[in-house]
Amino acid sequence: MESSIRYSLNPMRVLVLSDIHANLAALNAVLEDAGSIDAVWCLGDLVGYGPDPNEVIDRIASLPYTLCILGNHDAAALGQIDLDSFNQEAKQTTLWNQENLTRDSKLYLTSLRKKTVRHGFTLAHGSPRNSIWEYVLDVESAADNLDYFATPFCLLGHTHIPIIYHTNNGKSSLYAMNSDNPLSTKLTGRAILNPGSVGQPRDADPRASYAILDLRDKTWDLRRIPYDIASVQQRIVRAGLPVRNGERLFGGW
Repeated sequence: MESSIRYSLNPMRVLVLSDIHANLAALNAVLEDAGSIDAVWCLGDLVGYGPDPNEVIDRIASLPYTLCILGNHDAAALGQIDLDSFNQEAKQTTLWNQENLTRDSKLYLTSLRKKTVRHGFTLAHGSPRNSIWEYVLDVESAADNLDYFATPFCLLGHTHIPIIYHTNNGKSSLYAMNSDNPLSTKLTGRAILNPGSVGQPRDADPRASYAILDLRDKTWDLRRIPYDIASVQQRIVRAGLPVRNGERLFGGW
């Protein structure tokens, strides 16, 4: 599938995505929907839950000017995390990934950083304080992390829920980005932003979630796009992965 990504050392429009979780159908839907962009920033968890870990890694690795962060499921697939910290489905899926990932896929995951900075944005998976494990889900956890990044803005994944935490002139707020809230935001002050999950949303909206970041205009546009969930569910079953991995896709949980 052709994409509209232009190579650029000074990107203006950046596709920000996270938690693809080996869901190639969802990733392809996002890439097709995103339109003309200059770069891709991926906030981790390329693998886990879905049936296409190698294909997702190949697709991400093939895109020009792509920056990717290591997620907890990526680290687990490399044997860097004690699987007793995972639930049964995640543990079973990780063992499957360890057996089925190609050498090239493992090398790509090994090359990923846990945290980095680009164009005034800190990129991490869980949080700037603990990129692998911490969940930023409320005002308290967001505020606690402000001292752990020096840039105005921080981009996170891990929760599978699109949110914005914003603080400016001593006033702070956190809200979910969904159909009941504005989907386009002008970035001011300091903010922590989460684009949600491409491959396994957990905000009761099963559509793939991602964002377009305009570095020139400092805008953050959250987008949702449907994809063929039924086909992914069938492939999960055929791969011998936990049935629950597919069941949760329809409900977005």
